Amino acid sequence: MARIAVIGAGMGAMAAAARLAVAGHRPVVFERASTHGGAVGRLERDGFAFDTGPGLLPLPAVYRDLFVKTGKEPLADLVALTQVEPAARHVFADGTTADLPNARRAGVAEALDATIGAGSGARWSAFMDRAREAWDRSRRPLLEEPLWPNWEVLAEREPYPSVPHKRLLRKARTAVTLADIGVLELGGDPRLVALLESYALGHGLDPRTAPASAAVLPYMEQTFGTWAVTGGLRALADAVYARCLKRRVEFRFGTAVTRVVVEDGRAAGVELADGTVEAADLVVAGVPPGVLDALVPDRSVRGTVPARAERAVPSRLTAHLALRGARPEGTPHRTVVHGSDRTAETAWLFDGGAWPGRPTVTVLRPGDAAQVPDAEHEAVTVTATVPSGAQVSDADVESVLAAAGRAVPGLRERLLWHEIRTPRDIAEATGAAGGAVPAPALAAAGGTLLHPANGTPLPGLLAVGGWSHPGGGLPHAGMSGALVAGLVVEGPQFRGSQ
Repeated sequence: MARIAVIGAGMGAMAAAARLAVAGHRPVVFERASTHGGAVGRLERDGFAFDTGPGLLPLPAVYRDLFVKTGKEPLADLVALTQVEPAARHVFADGTTADLPNARRAGVAEALDATIGAGSGARWSAFMDRAREAWDRSRRPLLEEPLWPNWEVLAEREPYPSVPHKRLLRKARTAVTLADIGVLELGGDPRLVALLESYALGHGLDPRTAPASAAVLPYMEQTFGTWAVTGGLRALADAVYARCLKRRVEFRFGTAVTRVVVEDGRAAGVELADGTVEAADLVVAGVPPGVLDALVPDRSVRGTVPARAERAVPSRLTAHLALRGARPEGTPHRTVVHGSDRTAETAWLFDGGAWPGRPTVTVLRPGDAAQVPDAEHEAVTVTATVPSGAQVSDADVESVLAAAGRAVPGLRERLLWHEIRTPRDIAEATGAAGGAVPAPALAAAGGTLLHPANGTPLPGLLAVGGWSHPGGGLPHAGMSGALVAGLVVEGPQFRGSQ
């Protein structure tokens, strides 16, 4: 039975700790903040409650598996999950509106035909068929197995089966990036292209450079569905924390780790801010790469996967809105309001261009009685992807609210108050430089969208959470916890669940 020091109480770290405790180990979690959950936070004011991190859950099977493997009470007995319907309403720049059903690909095609035009659904369905092939080819090595030692195979091999497009007297062209798919395979319709590229922008990925394998992002949503948690995503974090406590995981909040202790060439514990040294047989770090570097300053601990710091990793700007008046019946839980100029938006996010005027925003209107003081009020969250470290002005906030007004009629008249969460707030909560938010790992693209392996070059030190394999997002954090637990329990020969 090993004593394991876990740095951070984020979702990936807690998932690893619960699994390790069930396996007979003694995890001790050191968290510098006063609470658990990491990016999955909560804002409460005047009877309103908001998720300060993600507001919807894809792939709930990851957390169902965690609860099955760590106790008798299944997730469904502890947290109420509901598929949202429609999965999303899309409001395009030209005013076209499309409601896309949840986890019904045939229904998505029908909705696109009805709103964008005949043939749109067929083009999108054919694209989804190819995305399924990319998913089948990449799912296991990207999500269910520790990162291969020969990870270069994933970096070089594109799993998406692009359709060759013949050109007169020239070599046939195939889609290399997500943007290429929009032009070559979706016919260049600006609304279909905006729909496709919104999946990249929502994860902080540049559609101009994101590989064609990013097709798995819309495939996952439209195949496995999108789920809401009663009480907000914070209720899921609370349930994972409670499961850790049941498994006798020890938590020490308000306790910052300043150094990973190294003895005889391996991690042997952690040093705390007060100078105390806590010995451990293994150390699991659920922290961003810059923080991890600072904890082991004289060593390289991130392996050989290309560093994500070499490219721009955006952050988020979030506005939490308290509104007077009831949420109208039939209101979609999520609305994506597409930006007025996608070219300007991508240049702003990834090239240092000017603010685009009206960016793409996601508007969440949950209709959850647990998140409002009474039925005559509504809690709304508006999120935009912004450059990491962005200095947010009042004018920027106004443009985000103006975009949200396209999804919430009468928003200005109904607004009681709002609170803004900037990249600086995210940086303070997570430790990530500039408030950067990690994206899920993707194959191809020379490995620039892979994340460092869970095992590190320092023996006895493992990495967990969104900045390690398999990358960012709630499901991926849970998967990283399972991979780290497997590596500890079974050793380097662990190859994932069968």
